[in-house]
Amino acid sequence: MGALTKQGISANDVQYPVPVAEMRERYLQLFSGAINDVLRFNYKMHATSLPASYRPLRDEMKMVGQAFTVKGGPDITTDGEFEMRAEMLETLHQNSVVIWDCTGDTVTSQWGEVMTMAAGKAGCRGALVNGIRDTQSILEQQFPVFYQYKSNTGMLGRFRMYYYQKPVLIGEIIIHPGDWIFGDIDGVIAIPAAIAYDVLVASEAIKVKEVDIKAMVESGLKPTEVVKRGGYF
Repeated sequence: MGALTKQGISANDVQYPVPVAEMRERYLQLFSGAINDVLRFNYKMHATSLPASYRPLRDEMKMVGQAFTVKGGPDITTDGEFEMRAEMLETLHQNSVVIWDCTGDTVTSQWGEVMTMAAGKAGCRGALVNGIRDTQSILEQQFPVFYQYKSNTGMLGRFRMYYYQKPVLIGEIIIHPGDWIFGDIDGVIAIPAAIAYDVLVASEAIKVKEVDIKAMVESGLKPTEVVKRGGYF
């Protein structure tokens, strides 16, 4: 059995009413503010967002998929390091997003050109990581990456992976393999696998409602009148 999600159900046991690929395409039409509101108000989740220090390599990048988790940290040992990296890349699955818990590393780049190429070949849809290098190549590959800093210092002899596909802690958020990840210009959100479809539907409803709210504002209604008619700001 896979790791339990925050709702107590194994991510591997979650069955969605539509294919994962369809869910991903629908999530891509949303924005993080709507998803955050659903998690906070519908599900009473106080902590929903990953640290604000993670930002997209390009403002227009969106990142959506199921979490593939990696844990690593500063480490000068190198035995078996390349082999573990290769095994991890071969284990990546379609529509995954690689989530790196880097144990606070602020020096090395854990993601670069060749990692991006291999991940893309596996059908991976993005990566969240502390440090990146080979930035121009990543941009040319149009691969969504959310990062904290750029560094030309590679991992070998400075940082290593410890394991993958186990729960990790990013800021306040515990992320389990199979949880859904959504990232856009306003930040990154983790959505428990067990509620990911229901959150999608509720977020889509918010997007539709906001069309009506914006129409009221554009029509010249006073903000107090907009609120009386069910709108918000």
